[in-house]
Amino acid sequence: MALEEFKSSQPLTMGVELELQLVSLSDFDLTASSPDLLHLLNRKPFPGNVTPEITESMIEINSDVHTNHTELVAQLQLIRDTLVQAGEQLNIGICGGGTHPFQKWAERRIFSKPRFKEVSELYGYLAKQFTIFGQHVHIGCASGDDALFLLHALSRYVPHFIALSSSSPYVQGNDTLFNSARLNSVFAFPMSGRAPFMQHWSTFENEYFSKMEHTGVIKSMKDFYWDIRPKPEYGTIELRVCDTPLTVERAAALAVYLQALCRYLLERKEEPPAEDDYLVYNYNRFQACRFGLDGTVVHPKTYESLSLREDILTTLRKMEPHGVALGGTAGLQHLVQVTHEGSDAHYLRQQFDSSGSVEGVVDAAIHRFRGR
Repeated sequence: MALEEFKSSQPLTMGVELELQLVSLSDFDLTASSPDLLHLLNRKPFPGNVTPEITESMIEINSDVHTNHTELVAQLQLIRDTLVQAGEQLNIGICGGGTHPFQKWAERRIFSKPRFKEVSELYGYLAKQFTIFGQHVHIGCASGDDALFLLHALSRYVPHFIALSSSSPYVQGNDTLFNSARLNSVFAFPMSGRAPFMQHWSTFENEYFSKMEHTGVIKSMKDFYWDIRPKPEYGTIELRVCDTPLTVERAAALAVYLQALCRYLLERKEEPPAEDDYLVYNYNRFQACRFGLDGTVVHPKTYESLSLREDILTTLRKMEPHGVALGGTAGLQHLVQVTHEGSDAHYLRQQFDSSGSVEGVVDAAIHRFRGR
């Protein structure tokens, strides 16, 4: 099928998607409960949208389209409370975190949906290993050209979102020494990584997408697992590098940070994006995944080595007037606190040190998600 026309949307509107873990309260392992949970939730109106994910041990929730932090965080809190109440009826825990600390991928079950079965047949065991949990943020764009501009202009800030959202230090019962181990699973897919450097939607459509479609490798934009990808049917760009945070409040803060950055970048006061910006892209992304806020990144234009924590703080200060204009000041202040106190990955390691077990880590994540 041909690439959909890019649907113009209200610039700087935002929406959030969160992939969440479904956990047995008896042993704190993942449980294949999404069919039962979705059935229960379908009995009455849901404040947003809830859908299955590739395995039955996870669900995805989507917010509505919002313009400011207050509205977004209020809806995410209502969604959270609705999910927690339903989970209590089924005796399951629901939590964030980019990976489950000790689940075994071979025990997962693929959700019965045609696309998920197709993905499973194509990617084999990688499909079950994709039982990982991320936050995606959509930002509205007036045109396809604006979407591609923002996609590439944001590349330098991708490590910020990885470090601030990092919540996946444990895999298969072990500390990986990564703050975001989740992204290592994403990188295994052939169509992951970065989008090609094209600045005009017509060029992207005719000189890239149509050729890729002709090869038979892809059928739609869903087949690209890029860190940031355009979503023409929504008129947005979609940031996909964040681990699912442990709280919906952090999820909302990350969304308004992206919103403020997009407002700033659209002023076009910075040097425009260029292909060479990607020379250090993979290195910077690795630093953020491995070391989180303690990482060191290289500025793509000046080649200066920067403390990731200090770079984030400097940028957050620069975003303050945009936060005021967009009603996102509280979200930006939340992230300033994160840079000082540590990410969710840091919190989860503290919980392991306190409880002495990965089960204790899951228990702490469940309670943190409840916000009680």
